[in-house]
Amino acid sequence: MLLDQRRQDIINLVESEGFVSLQQLSSRAGVSESTVRRDLEYLEKIGQVRRTRGGAAFTGESLTALDERAVKDLPQKQAIGRAAAELIQPGEAILLDGGTTTLEVARHLAGKSLQVVTNSLPVINLLANQPQIELVAIGGYVYPKTGVALGPLATAALSRIHVRRLFMGVGGITASGLFNSNTLLVETEQAMLAAAEEVVVVTDSSKFGHAALAHLCGLEKVHRVVADAGISEEWKDRLSNAGIALTIAEV
Repeated sequence: MLLDQRRQDIINLVESEGFVSLQQLSSRAGVSESTVRRDLEYLEKIGQVRRTRGGAAFTGESLTALDERAVKDLPQKQAIGRAAAELIQPGEAILLDGGTTTLEVARHLAGKSLQVVTNSLPVINLLANQPQIELVAIGGYVYPKTGVALGPLATAALSRIHVRRLFMGVGGITASGLFNSNTLLVETEQAMLAAAEEVVVVTDSSKFGHAALAHLCGLEKVHRVVADAGISEEWKDRLSNAGIALTIAEV
């Protein structure tokens, strides 16, 4: 296998899995672990992966580009966005995470008198011309394709912010809590959790029972979940037992 093809295959595998061990990469590429280490060193230099103990995690472009994710489960996400926006009272200060579902929340904020803090360029573009909304943009390293600001600059800015509610999406939810697909994203989201009095998770039902690369927080950090009607009875009970309010968004 040619060098460039092997490295592209490594990127594709790490991107699809989120994290892949050194042994898996070596076996998949048919080369020694020392060769894979050199490949990972190069890919880390160009910002495509982050080497970890025993393997590599994906830190290049989003696991799925925003425009591609926006198409998936669109009616459910639109309904979730509408239901979440109905929870927001005039005059509130809210924090909107980046993502396709929170973008749908933002679409339903027109006409509301609010303070909105966000690290999402798509949300900023959507709300910038809304005269009733005081918009605060969180800066930082802008993640390719998703348009979300992450990293130390973002977390430093968030440390000086206090809001009534945080609306955030997730890559997965299990009994262990919330997960997302990128460690930089999770670090920024943890700063968001600290900045909010109440945490509202907006997610389609496919995320329940599945983890992602990085653990964000336990379920005890969540106050409310807004999801579509596909959520199982088991998860309804689990949320109720955890003291988490549930809003079902009807499509």
